[in-house]
Amino acid sequence: MHPPRAAVAGRTASPTTARLINDRLALQLLQSEGPLTAGQLKSLTGLSRPTVADLVERLQEAGLITVVGESGAQRRGPNARLYGIVADRAHLVGLDLRTHSVTVAVADLLGRVRAEHTVLIDPDGAPDTAVATALAAVDKALAAAGAHAPHTIAVGAPGLVDPATGRLGGTDWIPSWHVGLVGALRARTGAPVLLENEVNLAAIAEQRDGAAHDRDTFVLLWLGQGTGAAVVLDGTLRRGASGGTGEIGFLPVPGTGALPSASGCDGGFHSLAGSTAICALAAEHGLPYGAAVGPNGADAPSSGTGAKPSSGTGAHEPSSGTGAPTEAPPAESLVRSAVAAGDAGVAFLDALAARIALGVAAVCAVLDPGCVVLGGEIGRGGGAALADRVAGHLARLSPLRTDVRAGAVGGRAVLLGAVLAARDAAQNELFGAAGPGASPRP
Repeated sequence: MHPPRAAVAGRTASPTTARLINDRLALQLLQSEGPLTAGQLKSLTGLSRPTVADLVERLQEAGLITVVGESGAQRRGPNARLYGIVADRAHLVGLDLRTHSVTVAVADLLGRVRAEHTVLIDPDGAPDTAVATALAAVDKALAAAGAHAPHTIAVGAPGLVDPATGRLGGTDWIPSWHVGLVGALRARTGAPVLLENEVNLAAIAEQRDGAAHDRDTFVLLWLGQGTGAAVVLDGTLRRGASGGTGEIGFLPVPGTGALPSASGCDGGFHSLAGSTAICALAAEHGLPYGAAVGPNGADAPSSGTGAKPSSGTGAHEPSSGTGAPTEAPPAESLVRSAVAAGDAGVAFLDALAARIALGVAAVCAVLDPGCVVLGGEIGRGGGAALADRVAGHLARLSPLRTDVRAGAVGGRAVLLGAVLAARDAAQNELFGAAGPGASPRP
């Protein structure tokens, strides 16, 4: 159990505001610690016994907490009652959109995933058909979770999300059905739909449950079919003026023989560290998978805003779930093979780490995050072996001490980040509305 949080009883506030603050504090403790007795809530909050008794009654009347058991085998009575959040008070939906697939997860108010479903999308099919297929996947996942309607939906997609409008845009290559699906979800469910860049959601997952769980400031470097980054400073996700923070594929770097342009990132960091470039590097070192291929054997596109994927997982790293492809992308497979090969894979891994370190050094020079997490299929495939090599090269390029870590969440990082984002939004609404006047959402 964590140490007691700062008490709020001494704050100057109106009685109504004080009640809301106390209620929210208690709910946050029940979220983080699990079921607690009234005595434990008193100890952790620093509130008086009568104040705790009042807030417990209010939260029960609001349908947010309930008695879930008793504390201690020998204890009985009101003081032994364990209170917990009513998990089914709200159902949350997270979506991970790719070019060729959609994965849907339905979770309860505690963030526990109750159902997950993946469907494949024909990228050459009609946008309306793709939207209908995705909506059917949402319906199927909700039914499997026993949920009638979602309280909040969060969608992770490649591309830029305008912070001012919340709309997806800035790149011509984004499938039109991605935009259409967001509108269709709002119209069909009536629930709030949050849209976020997929790499940003992966960073949320890594901070809450992964490699950056102990960091308030870090950068997630996403290495997959495209390259991207998410920036978290002082606990806050930074999106930039136009939502373009982390478009590291456009970073000019030595060794590419060209410069990126406004219409494409070929010649930038992407040309060193995208999966197509990594597969080519592997071929130079005599490893398998000399060229990257996309789904169904088609040549995988290089990335670049305005024409092709510039960041995130894209279509070539499907999440797990019913109906999802399970074979790892070529770049991930070859990096894993190099790690497993021991001495035979060292030269390739070292060359790859040197490339990645160029991008990391630039990030460190500007942001000094202190911690960089390697995510995406390449970060996942390389694990600690690759991260340690990147750290070694980085130490020779930058005077700033930076911890380089392998991502720990795995291939479902975007999906889990979406669930966490939906949970946060739902709790902000429900926990802020706790009290006799609060009414359940349908």
